[in-house]
Amino acid sequence: MKGFKHLLLLMVIAFPILCTPITALAANESSSTSSSLANNPSQVASNDSVQVASNDSVQKIKQKGTLVVGMSADYPPYEFTTKENGKTKYVGFEVSLAKQFAKDLGVKLVIKNMDFDSLLVALETGKIDAIISGMNVTAERKKSVDFSNTYYSGDSYFLINKGDKDKLVNVKSFNGKNVGAQNGTLQSTLISKEMPKANGKGLAKLSSLVIGLQSHKYDGILMDAATAKAYAANNSNLYAFNSKLPNTAGGIAMAFPKGDTSLVNAANQTIKKVNNEQLINKKWIPEASQYMKSYKKQNTVLSYWRYFAKGIKYTLIITVVSVIFGFLLGTLFALMRLSKNKFLHSIAVCYIEFLRGTPMMVQIMFVYFGIGAIIQSLPALLAGIIAVSLNSGAYVAEIIRSGIQSIPLGQTEAARSLGMSKSETFRYVIMPQALKNIWPALGNELITLLKDSSLVSVIGVSELMYQTQLVQSATYKGVLPLFITMIIYFILTFTLSRILLYFEGRMKHAH
Repeated sequence: MKGFKHLLLLMVIAFPILCTPITALAANESSSTSSSLANNPSQVASNDSVQVASNDSVQKIKQKGTLVVGMSADYPPYEFTTKENGKTKYVGFEVSLAKQFAKDLGVKLVIKNMDFDSLLVALETGKIDAIISGMNVTAERKKSVDFSNTYYSGDSYFLINKGDKDKLVNVKSFNGKNVGAQNGTLQSTLISKEMPKANGKGLAKLSSLVIGLQSHKYDGILMDAATAKAYAANNSNLYAFNSKLPNTAGGIAMAFPKGDTSLVNAANQTIKKVNNEQLINKKWIPEASQYMKSYKKQNTVLSYWRYFAKGIKYTLIITVVSVIFGFLLGTLFALMRLSKNKFLHSIAVCYIEFLRGTPMMVQIMFVYFGIGAIIQSLPALLAGIIAVSLNSGAYVAEIIRSGIQSIPLGQTEAARSLGMSKSETFRYVIMPQALKNIWPALGNELITLLKDSSLVSVIGVSELMYQTQLVQSATYKGVLPLFITMIIYFILTFTLSRILLYFEGRMKHAH
């Protein structure tokens, strides 16, 4: 028990020390994103909390100095990513609209890039101030958010492989076929309602759907007309045509928290000016098309090596810090579970069983959107590290517990007979032998943790998988970026396994 108290004291001291650099790194990540939006490398994004929706929210945003807009930046020509001076730049006509809105409010624009089906959750939990991401006005969405006036509308188009254009000519052609749509979109609803004989399949990222289409996992993808035409224009193997499905929703509008009338009114003023000057059709869509044409000519996947380098950096940060906290938590809860104190034992059992019994992705989203709704300033990187550390701690606790219990009781009795205290016995006799026994299992957990860090991309952390998706949407290539990412992960895990094997050999030699 004395050793347990020492360990607890160590964790209390270490936690604030280790959290300081994590928070700083998270702030740097957020600032990197916002600087690319403002086209000013020196601009630093604010991590101030997003205020709860109210009629004075415009004033609060002005005091804060930033407008945080949620987007799913894989939807050309609405919003997508490109490269400028080696840095990510968000472009598209909705990005231009968001910039105009922020300019009218007199604040800086900060974009939160995340999966489309996570945007409403982010808005409801206060992570973003508004959604500007090709969101159609529907009766269901009106129940949870308020919409501005519409600023764009379009039909739904099918995107297919060009070789199938003689076979797939209308909606009936897709009977019994696999038809994809982005989760949470109007098109996913249209497939379920208007195409009952088709096999509707959804994914979070449109770029992932296009990869599936090109590899013939899907026969077609239903998407907005402008986006389908953009993909077809930039890939000679794809073909787009009008689905002629009924438009059961209103046009596209900005979404705001329920009851946020001041922001809605401010947005309507911006939209009125944009519509009167016809900026979307006359200026912003042509600008987006120009970006797509110019980058189609000069873009290669390898030219985005800085994206992969940045992804590796954050993947290693998440892994290293999560390993440290996971080991500390694992040791703590292993000792608690072995304790004769029923209260401590019960807490450890509940923690371990709950964390091992729920998916890590759900835990990541709960920490970011759930706890983050209370702690508004919680950065995505820190939320990801907390969730991964907690999950790892549950598995490490069982590994350490099994290692301690594998040591014969005679070892403890022999040490105590030599006059060693309980803490000395644990430190010098039990733990070294246990660590030697569980080293392969701990190494396996570390390698698994390195790979599972890719799950934090769901909340917008710029780790390797997140950067891969940016490269996919920027280059209109799906398979090659994934192949490069697989090679990178293999190099990282293989190197790590060699290091772990070296130390395992050293421990065997020492004994």
